[in-house]
Amino acid sequence: MPVNKPLPTTLVGSYPQPDWLIDRKKLAGRFPPRVRARELWRVADEWLEQAQDDATLLAIHDQERAGLDIITDGEMRRESYSNRFATALDGVDIDNPGTALDRSGHPNPVPRVVGRIRRRHPVEVRDVKFLRANTDRPIKITVPGPFTMSQQAQDDYYKDEVALAMDYAAAVNEEIKDLFAAGADVVQVDEPYMQARAEKAKRFGPQALDRALEGVTGTTAVHICFGYAAIIHQRPSGYSFLPEFETTKIDQISIETAQANLDCSILAKLPSKTILLGVLDLSDMNIETPETVAKRIRRALPHIAPERIVVAPDCGLKYLPRDVARGKMKAMVDGAAIVRRELATG
Repeated sequence: MPVNKPLPTTLVGSYPQPDWLIDRKKLAGRFPPRVRARELWRVADEWLEQAQDDATLLAIHDQERAGLDIITDGEMRRESYSNRFATALDGVDIDNPGTALDRSGHPNPVPRVVGRIRRRHPVEVRDVKFLRANTDRPIKITVPGPFTMSQQAQDDYYKDEVALAMDYAAAVNEEIKDLFAAGADVVQVDEPYMQARAEKAKRFGPQALDRALEGVTGTTAVHICFGYAAIIHQRPSGYSFLPEFETTKIDQISIETAQANLDCSILAKLPSKTILLGVLDLSDMNIETPETVAKRIRRALPHIAPERIVVAPDCGLKYLPRDVARGKMKAMVDGAAIVRRELATG
């Protein structure tokens, strides 16, 4: 289901979960969980899936009302972008977690790998089917990437992080194929640790990503970022891992340019890729004007054709207040429309 206009708009993936669904103070007061964090949910287990469905409908409605072209499920069913999938795999002891350093350098409880990583069953297929049944617009779903999951685990089995990443990649590959079969138009692989641990990523990140995409025929994206603005406050001036994606099978690359004020000339090093251009600064609770968004889009145009740009936030909106998220989405849509009109009139 293609979007037949330049500069289409979408989210990176997540959207704010309602306060009645999840304890947002607890969520914001910790690093994104790598193991299960059931204590975050405000709804009893027997009603949780129904509540998550209702929250997903709210997320869809907010995106459609703002005018987004490609809709996500807002990741309403997840405690974090990665833990729901990572803790559903064989080979992981989630009852006796291990420890690994977060990208900030702090120790964090993580899944402990005690056997061969295998996908036991589809994890997000119902999410896609529910999303597909409740919007007529193109849809996107996200999965955590194999390199990032390998860095968010304590390996007590492989003793070889490349082998660990490749088995994570095989599990992600099975999931991606099922997500497309269930109706996804775009599947995004989240790989923030390729930026956080760039030297390791240069050694085996592209290899793991391509294994995750092996035999996949749908439109795929990868998200690489500097971390949630609510948690990681300092931004480098540029990416330490980005041009390396040019040689991979990925179709789209989601990057942040707003908060970091990124030098967009680096986009010229990705001539075959579509860029999900991050234009919303999620460290700032002030809602951008459409003209501010338009300026951020224009910054990229000397380095990439507009036909290869999808307009998006810098990162997931998960930690924003919902009214701020709604306002920023609307500004993003209106800012993209300004530039679209400029392009149409020459």
